[in-house]
Amino acid sequence: NISSSVTFLGKQDDVAGLLPIADLFLIPSEMESFGLSALEAMSCEVPVIATNVGGLPEVIEHGKTGFLVDVGNIEAIAEWAKRLLKDDELHDKMGKSARQSVLERFNQDKIVSMYEDYYKEIAGGL
Repeated sequence: NISSSVTFLGKQDDVAGLLPIADLFLIPSEMESFGLSALEAMSCEVPVIATNVGGLPEVIEHGKTGFLVDVGNIEAIAEWAKRLLKDDELHDKMGKSARQSVLERFNQDKIVSMYEDYYKEIAGGL
């Protein structure tokens, strides 16, 4: 019975207020576009365990900033979750690595610069 250890909150509007107090962020999606929710959790130093679909592998570096599993492999999600919850050092290290990755790879200045370069490239072909 996990009800004494896990709280299911249902749909939430104030995710930013909840992420900093979360121990883990699980994304068992069968389909996913970019993985913005993973970035939000990672920016709060919350380790992410997600399926290896869509843009999630571009966001999560398996074993460093989170864990990736095959779609439908709930057992693997549970195993990685147990490992992270039992190993405080790994949990903290992964959370810090996740945040650092977000700050380095997905900060506003870098993303805006990438868009500017892209627009210059396509405008040059007109």
